[in-house]
Amino acid sequence: MLDGSILQKLSLAHRPGQGGKRLLNFGVYYKNTLVALCHALEDHVLDCPSQPLMVTAFQRGMWYLQEADRYGTLAARSRQVVIMAGDDAGFTQHPTSQLENVALITLAPEDPVGQEWHLIILSPSYAAMVLCQELSISDYGGREPSHDWERKFYGLWTFEPHLVHEALQIAIAHIGTYHPQLQQSLLSQVAAIATSTVVNDDLTSVVHQVIHYLQSHESPAIPRQGLNHFSSDLSTPSPLDENLLSNELQAFLRLAQLIDQTDPENPMAATEVSALAEAMGQLMDLPPRQLHRLRLSGLLHRLSPLPTGSPPSSPLETIPQMAVIGTIIAHQGEWWDGSGQPAGLAGVAIPLESRILGLVTYFQSHLTHYCPIQPGTNLTLHSDQSLTLAFELCQKQGGERWDPQLITILSVLVNSLQQGLSLPVPSPKIAGGMWLLDSHSA
Repeated sequence: MLDGSILQKLSLAHRPGQGGKRLLNFGVYYKNTLVALCHALEDHVLDCPSQPLMVTAFQRGMWYLQEADRYGTLAARSRQVVIMAGDDAGFTQHPTSQLENVALITLAPEDPVGQEWHLIILSPSYAAMVLCQELSISDYGGREPSHDWERKFYGLWTFEPHLVHEALQIAIAHIGTYHPQLQQSLLSQVAAIATSTVVNDDLTSVVHQVIHYLQSHESPAIPRQGLNHFSSDLSTPSPLDENLLSNELQAFLRLAQLIDQTDPENPMAATEVSALAEAMGQLMDLPPRQLHRLRLSGLLHRLSPLPTGSPPSSPLETIPQMAVIGTIIAHQGEWWDGSGQPAGLAGVAIPLESRILGLVTYFQSHLTHYCPIQPGTNLTLHSDQSLTLAFELCQKQGGERWDPQLITILSVLVNSLQQGLSLPVPSPKIAGGMWLLDSHSA
């Protein structure tokens, strides 16, 4: 990372020992992936119930000019837009640049932010960020991009409000080295946003926008075949296609992560359910493909179904490679006696992974109710009594709601946990999403 860059400063603030802050997971993104991500996040500004503050870095004025008309529309829906870019192509002359709530920062040639691509959005109801730095020529290892859309950037994107706020503070401090008066104005606006009445904004819609843009964004000369024509082992997509697909999965993982973070009563639902589901599968000696599905289904199990379709489908089913995972999640509410939702399936007609997922989700939610713990790394932090009470609730509904055989398997797991079985529940490294999406998901 370049010394003095916004990305580097954020990364340094998250080194081990820095006030309990977690390490950040960075990924590598092609330019066409970042264009799709930024367009999706920008589009949500047009639907946002409150006016956001937007801070962007375009590297060069010519890149801003390609988006200047679009930013004029965005400025009409924003309280303030700040655009950082190198002084070229006369970018200060465009009509958008003359708007009262649009501020331009002309970056000095030696400024490391001139090698970065940022989009930071903060409002009372919505926070999102793309924060990346372009790879240097040496980083390509002799394989420099032959096309503009193959340029690579290193960084992250997120919906996490606290992380967006932290990066925004760093960006505002950098802006202050050019324009101290604007810095003070931006700090006042951030403070005003923090004290504004929060309007709940369903981020499910912006996630679907991200997916739509990633699925429809084709390279100018390379047809995007990754989503509709993948081979069964997912071994043939181009690197550009793979990067887009990885970020589609990341969008859902980030939404699931945010759902957990905003649930004070059960902030570890995704990771604990994922660990429990996979452990159940291991006790049943299921093959690797099913263990893989259980792990990923657990991480994503809290995503709401799409409102269309009969029965309602999981939003994951919009990604062909994730259709099986979407089906597992969609049917986790089925009951063994056929009285559940959404399709009224009964007995073995319910997918096995859905039966496991439904049971461990119910078990985990009651386990947390009886013994709430701070986010940790091991399920053995739950007390023996809470494990027993949560299991007894499941046992009472065996043969009615739950598969009796799975109740037996769960009893073995609970007993093992009470005897000291270590069951780690690490958070997934979201930025490397393709590790979760392989032939076992297709």
